[in-house]
Amino acid sequence: MAAFSVHLFTAAGAGVALLALLEAVREHWAAMFGWLGVAPLIDGIDGPLARRLDVARLHPDWSGDALDLVVDFVTYVFVPAYAITASGLLMPIAAPVLGVGIIITSALYFADRRMKTADNHFRGFPALWNAAAFYLFLLHPPPIAASIGIAALIVFTFVPFNVLHPVRVVRLRVLNLTLIAVWAMLSVYVIVRNFDVAAPVTVTLCAIALYIGCADAAIRLFQRVRQ
Repeated sequence: MAAFSVHLFTAAGAGVALLALLEAVREHWAAMFGWLGVAPLIDGIDGPLARRLDVARLHPDWSGDALDLVVDFVTYVFVPAYAITASGLLMPIAAPVLGVGIIITSALYFADRRMKTADNHFRGFPALWNAAAFYLFLLHPPPIAASIGIAALIVFTFVPFNVLHPVRVVRLRVLNLTLIAVWAMLSVYVIVRNFDVAAPVTVTLCAIALYIGCADAAIRLFQRVRQ
């Protein structure tokens, strides 16, 4: 029973996605992001719990990996894709096309067995559309710039560059976890303030995102220069 409760806990993430979608339909964007913020907490806890309680052995007929992918898709992709499409922040003619593009390319990305490298980096843009939507609402760029940016991320899904997984990548793990903690605290502040925050908060959040996206490339370039 204890082991199966981990599956129930993981599946609760899908319920969180529905609550987030209901807020999105009402255009309560900060509340939507608040619910979407619960999903990574569930995602971060259920794996260690499953290993500790030996869920795979006790319930071999239930695939925790498949369940995790389903929940990740609705929380990291589907609900954010709706928000991006319906927010009015994109060009009206481009919004539905880009929304469909997000869904299709992310579904393919989730099925790609090469989505992670041997050292636990993501390969290409890792379909973190919840983060992309967050920055779209935070920066509020002109519709044409926002549309071009979303289109670029769709293309980057299949470009073979490495994106840092801040928890699983061993190199600089202390720094990575510290930055993620700072990012999480600032993100909560942004949501509580309904995205009405001072420039230093925005700059810090953008700098952390830039680090996560470019850290591996910068380190490899530095190593080549030294050689």
